[in-house]
Amino acid sequence: MSDFFKGLDKVRYEGPDSTNPLAFRHYDPDAIVLGKRMDDHLRFAVAYWHSFAWEGGDPFGGRTFERPWFDGGMDAARQKADAAFDLFTLLGVPYFCFHDADVRPEGESYAESTRRLGALADIFETKMAETGVKLLWGTANLFSNRRFMAGAATNPDPEIFAYAAATIKANMDVTHRLGGENYVLWGGREGYETLLNTNLGQEMDQMARMLAMVIDYKHKIGFKGTILVEPKPQEPTKHQYDYDVATVYGFLKKYGLEQEVKVNIEVGHAILAGHTFEHEVAMAAAHGILGSIDMNRNDMQSGWDTDQFPNNAPEVALAYYHILKAGGFTTGGTNFDAKLRRQSIDPEDLLHGHIGGMDICARGLKAAAAIIEDGTYERLLAERYAGWDGAEAQAMLRGERTLEEIAARVEREALDPQPRSGRQEYLENLINRFV
Repeated sequence: MSDFFKGLDKVRYEGPDSTNPLAFRHYDPDAIVLGKRMDDHLRFAVAYWHSFAWEGGDPFGGRTFERPWFDGGMDAARQKADAAFDLFTLLGVPYFCFHDADVRPEGESYAESTRRLGALADIFETKMAETGVKLLWGTANLFSNRRFMAGAATNPDPEIFAYAAATIKANMDVTHRLGGENYVLWGGREGYETLLNTNLGQEMDQMARMLAMVIDYKHKIGFKGTILVEPKPQEPTKHQYDYDVATVYGFLKKYGLEQEVKVNIEVGHAILAGHTFEHEVAMAAAHGILGSIDMNRNDMQSGWDTDQFPNNAPEVALAYYHILKAGGFTTGGTNFDAKLRRQSIDPEDLLHGHIGGMDICARGLKAAAAIIEDGTYERLLAERYAGWDGAEAQAMLRGERTLEEIAARVEREALDPQPRSGRQEYLENLINRFV
């Protein structure tokens, strides 16, 4: 145990009646939910960036956190890794996630940065073997450095496109080496501020070309994980090419990549796109591209992606309902892309944030399973669409009836259909029974 978490014990499940702030009340990794262990359903991961790289600043003030690894080179990065794996072990999470810039200091050249990433991968490899913690996914930070201010794959400068491609390759190599189960492409600046200086058709072609090269390289090196694109609306650029799940699917379909790529959906991004989280999950499931999720929440009084730990059990329950109905995670999982508030400066605050988030997810999972086991909700939903099971309705849906034929039948049979209640309030009350 490193000095940073000194004196703190491994977090245990103590049940709903526990008053211990450093214990789980709902997350019991060994509990069986729908015939499967809870930890196998949820597949929790800690985000390296918010937990260990974020300094607590905001647009009006700088660092509030004092971490011993913030100011330093490779020695500080090693110290950060020690603390990170201590947190993973204290929480008992099976996975973690990282960007390259989270784990190693930037070098003076691409080659030096890549060597430093490899050195940290050596450390990770040892610690993963010692602790049993695995890598859910890796990714490249292609948004913080000023060279990426006009995008990475979509940059008007082909040399920056090339630098981004090389950086992705280095991170895919490390992710593959560490047995990562996914590789994420997070297009933080893949968009534009104004069309006055933007050729959006050119930029989308560039973005598709980068993604196609990533897919080709995945197969070349034998990476068995899933390639994930993370939808990202509004921030930091005004218009994003990966705005939401539907936009990403349309992009993949346009370029013939929909069989090779899935999505990593974040709660905060869903809200910024004007959707609910369960909408984005259900949309991904409907298109067959549901991969993984980043669990957090936004402040409803703020227009920004505040990345707070989740605390809304009904919202989480509905998301896991759609995940369970889609068959659950395969290579994906529940990554906490969430950060402490800038006044939460103590090491144990990292535990409190993750404990609360893991308990909320466990509550949501159990509620979702109960909804499925009860069957009432699914029966009512099926009844609403039952008319489509009829022979004539199926013929219309299969394209066996023309517009003229349908119109003729409506006139011949003097159809006068009347609306039926959507029963939204009843359904909301029904769902709340399980939460």
